[in-house]
Amino acid sequence: MKLKALSVYLLCAAGFLVQATPVDRYTNSSEAAATKQIKKWQAQGTLSAKARKEYIKAVQCLTSKPAKSSKIDVPGARSRFDDWAAVHIKLTNNVHFSGLFLHFHRYFLWLYEKALQDECGYKGTQPYWDWTLSWEDPRKSSVFDGSPTSMGSNGAYIPNRNGTAISAFGLHAIIPPATGGGCVTAGPFKNHSVNLGPIAYAPQGPNGGLGYNPRCLVRDLSPMFSNQTKPSDVAKVIGEPQDLYSFDDLFEGLTGVHAGGHFQMGGVGIDAFASPGDPVFYLHHAQVDRVWTIWQGLKPKERLNQVFGTGTAFNVPPSANVTLDTQVDFDVLAAEKKIRDLTSTIDGPFCYRYV
Repeated sequence: MKLKALSVYLLCAAGFLVQATPVDRYTNSSEAAATKQIKKWQAQGTLSAKARKEYIKAVQCLTSKPAKSSKIDVPGARSRFDDWAAVHIKLTNNVHFSGLFLHFHRYFLWLYEKALQDECGYKGTQPYWDWTLSWEDPRKSSVFDGSPTSMGSNGAYIPNRNGTAISAFGLHAIIPPATGGGCVTAGPFKNHSVNLGPIAYAPQGPNGGLGYNPRCLVRDLSPMFSNQTKPSDVAKVIGEPQDLYSFDDLFEGLTGVHAGGHFQMGGVGIDAFASPGDPVFYLHHAQVDRVWTIWQGLKPKERLNQVFGTGTAFNVPPSANVTLDTQVDFDVLAAEKKIRDLTSTIDGPFCYRYV
C-alpha cells in the first residue's frame, strides 16, 4: 500500500473524516462562519509548482525586510523573518509543556502567514508538511528534495560525528547524528542565514541566543526520528486522548509526533527555542495545528473550549491556571490575545481549514 493511501486509510479507519464535515462542527458561531470566505491550507506536496514558488518567494521576501524587534532586546535580529524566531526564543519557557502551547503556536503561525501576505504580497496560504507521507525517509519528501520548489535539501553529510546534547525545560537528550549534519546544499534556502540562537545546545549564541550569530542553515534529516511520525502515531494521538491535557501530553512528549517532526529536521530544528530559524518550522507547525484541529473536530462541543495547565513549562516557576480569558503574549508580532479567541480555525481572527 502506498504511503499516501496508508495515511488516508489509517485516519479514515479510525473515523477521522473530519475536514469533510459541515463547517459548524468546528465553531461556536456557525452564523459568523457562514459569512466568511474560508481559506484552505494544503499539504506542501499538493501545491502546484507555481504555488510553491510563490510561497518560497514570500518567505525570502520576509528575510529581506528590516526587523521590528528592538535592537536593545534583540541585537541579532536582521529581518522580519528573525522577528518570529526572536519572539519564540523569548517566550519558549511559557509556551511549551504548558496550557499555552497549542493556542500560542496557532496564532504565531497565522501571524506569519499574514505577514507573508500583507508585507510580501503573497496570495496563497500557509502549507503544511504531512510527515506521515515521508516517515520512512524524510529525504524523499517534496519538502526536502532540494528542487527549486522545495524548502531546501538535507545538509551536506559529515561523517564521524558525535551526538548533539540538547537541554530545555529541565529535559535532556542526545540527538544521534543522521544523514546530513552540514549546510543545506541545494534548493531555494541553501544561502539562508540563521541569525539567532542556538540555546538548547552548545555552543550557544550570544545574548542568551538573541545576539547576532549568522551561520548557514544546517539540516540532518533523520529516519530514526521520522519513525515517530508514522500514520499510526498520528492516528494514536488523534484517537486515544479524550481531554486536552492528555492530547497535549502525548503530542508534546519527546517521543511524540511534535518532537519527531523537529528532531528529524536536525540543525536548528532540534533547538526548542530557536527552531523558527529554519523556514520548515512553519510547515511543521501547520501540521501540528492540523492534527489538533482534527482532534477538536471529533467532538467539537466538548473540545473547542477545553483548557488545561498553567502558563509556564511544567509549571516552573509556578504560574496561574490557564483559562479562556488568559491573555497570550506575542511581543512585537501582535497585541495579546485571549485563549478563547484562539480555539477554532474559523472563529476569532482565523478563517482557514485543512484540506
